[in-house]
Amino acid sequence: MRAISKNVATAAILTALIALAGCGDRYNTGARAGSGALIGAGGGAAIGAIAGGGGGAAVGALAGGATGAAVGAATTPQRPSHRHR
Repeated sequence: MRAISKNVATAAILTALIALAGCGDRYNTGARAGSGALIGAGGGAAIGAIAGGGGGAAVGALAGGATGAAVGAATTPQRPSHRHR
C-alpha cells in the first residue's frame, strides 16, 4: 500500500512540474531556463523512478533540471522586430 501512495505522490509532483513548465516567456532567457528546468526535472524524475526507484527519481530530477535549464537558456530565440518595409 505504501508503494502505491508513493507512486501517486510522484505522479502528482510530475504533473505539477509539467503544468508549470508552460508558464514562461519564450524570449526571456531566465524564463526559458526556468521552464526548461521544470520540464527536465519532470522528465528526469520519471525516467529515474522507472530505472532506479525513489533514489533514481531524485538523481534524475536533479540531472534533468540542470540540463533543462542550460538548454533552455542556450536556445532562447531573439525577439522578432516589428518593422515594416
